Amino acid sequence: MKLHLTLMTLAALVLGAGCSKKLDTDKKKASYAIGQQIGQNLKNQNIDVDPDVLAMAIGDVSAGKESKLTKEQIQETMGKLQEATMKKQQEVAEANKKKGQEFLEKNKSAEGVKTTASGLEYQILKEGTGPVPTKDDVIKAHYKGTLITGEQFDSSYDRGQPAEFPVAGVIPGWTEALQLMKVGSKFKLWIPPELAYGASARPGIPANSVLVFEVELLDIVKHNKPAHGGKPAAPAKKKK
Repeated sequence: MKLHLTLMTLAALVLGAGCSKKLDTDKKKASYAIGQQIGQNLKNQNIDVDPDVLAMAIGDVSAGKESKLTKEQIQETMGKLQEATMKKQQEVAEANKKKGQEFLEKNKSAEGVKTTASGLEYQILKEGTGPVPTKDDVIKAHYKGTLITGEQFDSSYDRGQPAEFPVAGVIPGWTEALQLMKVGSKFKLWIPPELAYGASARPGIPANSVLVFEVELLDIVKHNKPAHGGKPAAPAKKKK
């Protein structure tokens, strides 16, 4: 993990402001939008900072004052921050794994829920009558993805457009589930982290998260590339 000093410095402008400003100009709106992105970046990395000190640092730079820390001290401090951040991320990952295992163990006993040999849990909400896709097919689907807390991280429904992607080009839990579905089916999936992103965190998806999806298989598309510039809108396949 790399901590970006530029982002943290810019974040000071937002976090250290300490007051509410009217967003009455394009410049202020753009500044706020950038601040939202930076704030989310810091949150995603679980970086624990003091916003007042960040504001002081940006103020010193703007005023041309000498840094209160030497280059060596900055390097040492950033190293410690990185270690602390990684440790915190590991703790979160371990806690999520335990919660996920407990959730899946309970969920598999719920009415209508089936469990495959891999650990994928699914429920048939609507049984289709069309063909079943193979691993070599490209499909069209609508879907919504949430965490077990109910927090949504993605939805083709919200975008108002179904997604097209290769069956073999998404996370293993999706690849397996799609080959159980007939066109016209709607399934609910509970995907353990081992079949999703594992210990790798993603925007809106903490490490070792169980992913919950509602998937509606609309069609099988017979071509070799996913739509929209070759980037599937569904969860990308986990990198090895």
